Amino acid sequence: MRLGFIGLGQMGAPMATHLADWPGGLLVHDIRAEACAPVVEKGARAVPDPLEIMAEADLIEVMVLDDEQVRQVVRAGLPAARAGTVVAVHSTIAPSTAEELAAEAEPYGVHVVDAPVSGGFMGAHQGRLAVFVGGSEEAAERCEEPFGRWAELVLHVGPAGAGTRAKLARNLLHFASFAAAAEAQRLAESCGISLKALARAVKHSDAITGGPGAIMLRKTTGPVTPDDPWYDILLHVRTLGEKDLTLALELAQARGVETPLAALALERLADGLGVPHERSHE
Repeated sequence: MRLGFIGLGQMGAPMATHLADWPGGLLVHDIRAEACAPVVEKGARAVPDPLEIMAEADLIEVMVLDDEQVRQVVRAGLPAARAGTVVAVHSTIAPSTAEELAAEAEPYGVHVVDAPVSGGFMGAHQGRLAVFVGGSEEAAERCEEPFGRWAELVLHVGPAGAGTRAKLARNLLHFASFAAAAEAQRLAESCGISLKALARAVKHSDAITGGPGAIMLRKTTGPVTPDDPWYDILLHVRTLGEKDLTLALELAQARGVETPLAALALERLADGLGVPHERSHE
């Protein structure tokens, strides 16, 4: 299987570098010719026209800027691609764009999968990304080995569009956590606590506990029944969470620090965990 990679930016370049010595060969393209040089040094072949990649490669990975660029690359290349070709879009786009392009590719016998990644440029350089694959089972299977060169975790999550939906859910947690982190920093700062020390403690303890992901292993977000093995665990999480959030809110009020996300977390924690509030009769 010959591979192609279009878009060698901050994420695309290290991802493509992990594929440079692929046995079937790797073709690369970027609008900046100089971006191709480091990957070519590792064994890839640069081409000036992305249509050449669409015509020659069996799996084409696309990591460009946005929906419009993805549409331009894929639509322009579909007539040149051979039946059975897989086009994997790593850019974070709208789920509807992935579905739209998959439908447009079908008459050509081409598989379009949305395969956004998580793990940042550090994960890309280290080959430790996670990737959510949305597409047919056949296309997902063909992607698994090449993706494994730059990803530690390859997840087939459903049909076209599902990969992007999973990435958006993951990023909701990511950026909402940043907003909560800012509240925590403001509270610590108001008390004269070193923000660097707080950051070190957060990174250290999350590496041990798993952070928010530690409570995300249920099959459903519905209420947890008392006979569920998770019930007592989540009751314990709720009890600690409601106590600590109450104390944090009291401290914030005393220090004159606004913490609306913490107040919302106290209100919704139990429901989010699927267990009763402590004040309820269990």
